[in-house]
Amino acid sequence: MVRLSSEESKHWSQSEVIERWQKLYSGGALVQMYQSGSPLSDIQKMMLDTQIEKWRERLSDLSWFMRCLNEHLARLANKEDMCTGRFWEGRFKSQALLDDAALMACIAYVDLNPIRANVATTPETSDYTSVKERIREYLGKSHAADNLLIMDGDNQQSTGIPFYLNDYLELLDWSGRVIRADKSGSIPMKLLPILKRLQIEPESWINQVNHFGKRWYRVVGSTNKIKTLALKLSLNWMNGQGSNSPFTASG
Repeated sequence: MVRLSSEESKHWSQSEVIERWQKLYSGGALVQMYQSGSPLSDIQKMMLDTQIEKWRERLSDLSWFMRCLNEHLARLANKEDMCTGRFWEGRFKSQALLDDAALMACIAYVDLNPIRANVATTPETSDYTSVKERIREYLGKSHAADNLLIMDGDNQQSTGIPFYLNDYLELLDWSGRVIRADKSGSIPMKLLPILKRLQIEPESWINQVNHFGKRWYRVVGSTNKIKTLALKLSLNWMNGQGSNSPFTASG
């Protein structure tokens, strides 16, 4: 799951944009002149300003992120296999998460992937997942990665994830047990308030988390949220507007 923040990138200084871009690419001769303090002509300054703004836009663009990731993985894979070619065929697929319920379901779906694939039995033993990092930090065994969003439970803050870690871990632990047992299960009473607060239908939670990747196309959210987005984009219909949405109408 990736959170885009184009507003944050607007506040970066030119030096910060260059520094971030140079973690991926060299930057070119003009950047080297700028960084060394060499005088630039008016034309060179204008060219550099234009280039920096292009980089600023790309640094908050999902397509460019996936392009850089693809290039890096392709080099590693091709070196290992002693061949050439792309790592992924065709364009990547992404789904926009329109509300807190969609966010919760997506995070849980990703964190439960190892359990669903039978390569782990519990969230805390699921390698390469954010939940394992969160649990280790919660237990004081390590610090979570800096780019891992905080679960602060505050809907007013856009910098974190709007539910509490304890609530999420309880719901995830129960969901993992049900998925491992391959049963539908009934939501424990103590977990109902979490789903109610996020406006998720309790009866469909497990099915939603288990089949998240197959159930939705480009957007995920309540019917009302999807309809609102469709109107904003001047579309008559969007995949996911059906009445079988597990998310209740919000607002």
